[in-house]
Amino acid sequence: MKKSDFYFDLPEELIAQTPLEKRDSSKLLHLNKETGAISHEHFFNIKEHLRAGDCLVLNDSRVMPARLYGQRSTGGSIEVVLLRDLGEGKWECLTRPGKMTRPGAEIYFGNKELKATVTDVIEDGNRILQFEYEGIFLEILDRLGKMPLPPYIKAELQDKERYQTVYSREIGSAAAPTAGLHFTQELLEEIKAMGVKVHFVTLHVGLGTFRPVKEEDILDHEMHSEFCMIPEETAKAINDTKAAGGRVIAVGTTSCRTLESFMGESGIMEAKSGWTKIFIYPGYKFKCIDALITNFHLPESTLIMLVSALAGRENILNAYNNAVSEKYRFFSFGDAMMIE
Repeated sequence: MKKSDFYFDLPEELIAQTPLEKRDSSKLLHLNKETGAISHEHFFNIKEHLRAGDCLVLNDSRVMPARLYGQRSTGGSIEVVLLRDLGEGKWECLTRPGKMTRPGAEIYFGNKELKATVTDVIEDGNRILQFEYEGIFLEILDRLGKMPLPPYIKAELQDKERYQTVYSREIGSAAAPTAGLHFTQELLEEIKAMGVKVHFVTLHVGLGTFRPVKEEDILDHEMHSEFCMIPEETAKAINDTKAAGGRVIAVGTTSCRTLESFMGESGIMEAKSGWTKIFIYPGYKFKCIDALITNFHLPESTLIMLVSALAGRENILNAYNNAVSEKYRFFSFGDAMMIE
């Protein structure tokens, strides 16, 4: 299977640069994965596609303001993006320009309230930084850091909370689980009142989610690792839902990947945590989810391959081309799709 099999033509002006004023006012493309039938709605209509007994699973990871701008001790500006907490003040980071951040380089942030020393260069050119500070690191990060928006978003984000879901609570992501950005607290309460179970998993999204597929044969692509957790109450809710004949609906590809990673071959979900590198592409047999709420993804990305596995490549490409014709907004701050 080739990377080019998942290409579609996207005009640049359809890449959403800012979030809509009202989260649930985005467009919603509904796709029947069996027939390929499409309908055009708004996200606040999502309730019409849910029913009592369903289990809606959302990713409660919270984005860190992980982009820091600093100065080297010898002069010169450095951009640092925190990727992974290694403990005891050490972080795996992306640095620009990389050639200026060799081991031993010192970087200061803010009014020198935060200092970092480069200790190592690792795979992919990422750096290990040892941070020194007084106080609570996350409070310092909240003051000095900026949201690590995807490279296709050029506009400055005015309100950092608009790159967070309303239910985010477990801090650790370098990018937002964007399908959840469409939900308001009011909409979630209305969904619960319908008899839909609402539960959470945690997957901390890494910047590897934006890493392009470079190999033409997609089987040669190596996925990045991401840390995820399924709590006991979510595992029980999924098992109860399956036993009662209800549907498990994942909100976002991150929730989907978490559930599919941890669903046992016996069809029983267990509460657990760990790292996943699952790569879902056409031919994959889903073990857990029955439906998916998601955004529109980049051409030739692993995420468009995932949704193609669920609904069929032809159905997805037809839906995407339809969305382009209807001038849907694409990617992180864009419109939504439901596949069922």
